[in-house]
Amino acid sequence: MTRAPCIPDRLPLDGLDWKRLARCLSPAMLALARYDGTLDGIVNAAVLLSPITSQEAVLSSRIEGTQASLTEVLQHEAGEAYSAAKERDIQEVMNYRRALLMAEEALRERPVTLQLIRELHALLMQNVRGGDQTPGAFRTMQNWIGKKGTPLEQARFVPPSPIVMRDALDNLESYIAGDDVDPLVQLAVAHAQFEIIHPFNDGNGRLGRMLIPLLLFQKGVLQRPMFYLSEYLEEEDAAYRNRLLAITEAGDWQGWIEFFLGAVEVQARRNTDKAKEIHTLYESMKPRFAEVTHSQYAVAALDALFTRPVINSRDFLALARIDNRGTANHLLRCLVDDGVLRLVRPAAGRRPAIYVFPELVNITEGRDLFGS
Repeated sequence: MTRAPCIPDRLPLDGLDWKRLARCLSPAMLALARYDGTLDGIVNAAVLLSPITSQEAVLSSRIEGTQASLTEVLQHEAGEAYSAAKERDIQEVMNYRRALLMAEEALRERPVTLQLIRELHALLMQNVRGGDQTPGAFRTMQNWIGKKGTPLEQARFVPPSPIVMRDALDNLESYIAGDDVDPLVQLAVAHAQFEIIHPFNDGNGRLGRMLIPLLLFQKGVLQRPMFYLSEYLEEEDAAYRNRLLAITEAGDWQGWIEFFLGAVEVQARRNTDKAKEIHTLYESMKPRFAEVTHSQYAVAALDALFTRPVINSRDFLALARIDNRGTANHLLRCLVDDGVLRLVRPAAGRRPAIYVFPELVNITEGRDLFGS
């Protein structure tokens, strides 16, 4: 039996059990407030936490089947070559990161609207799989969700028809622009509703997850749109998808919102710990870089490596704003000799050398990839 296209609920919702939600809301808001306080205490958070933004791009893309690690993305950016299939996966991750950064810039001047969502989608789908399916345009045909190759008759979920979809999108845009009882609950509802509407031919999952930090910032919960949930959602992928499905199959918004709030609490704690660890590393490296390099460029070099923990010598020269190639190469040699950096690929002909900052990559990945 073919599933009929779903008809999304109108927002805002009625009938939520706010007493039950309050038990989940308090710890989630407290964890987010602590994370926001940590960000506020980091003077150059955009530089220090740049690797975390890259990791979010990797994890959110991986949920959709992309096979590329953070290290591969960073090494590709530094000039390492991979197979054609791997390059396509890496391009998807890099598009996601660019879209995140573009969105952060855009939010300084305008709120999240359907127009901004279309612009983000166009960037997300540029020159990647699905890029031929009208990037930046809402779908005009019926889509469905299931295993690859699954026909409509066997779909796990059928989003609303294009006609119903447009009205649901307008309702979602109005809902996002207004205020609900609580901003975190509003975020949970908005994220789920976007995934239910599934307005694009491809890229809906990644774009829906991208909306999470943007709306946290827009609603004033965070001072910067730098909160990423994909690590938890990847770990709990089955529960994540089942909770979304339960909304349309059983009207279980309550269960979804409680799941989402729990995810926010757990991930906020993790993000706080990781941000503190990265900040501690940065502060400990400032005197070490000065002592090892004896250079006026010590802090600039440190900032360059936090921005790009896998970097080639040419990009290091530019990012650290060093006016002499010999000076830059001397700094890199000093840092390698001291054990701060590791040479990944030596220079050969016109190919610049590639270096890795192991401690920072290990913290960001959450595992020891390069040894201590």
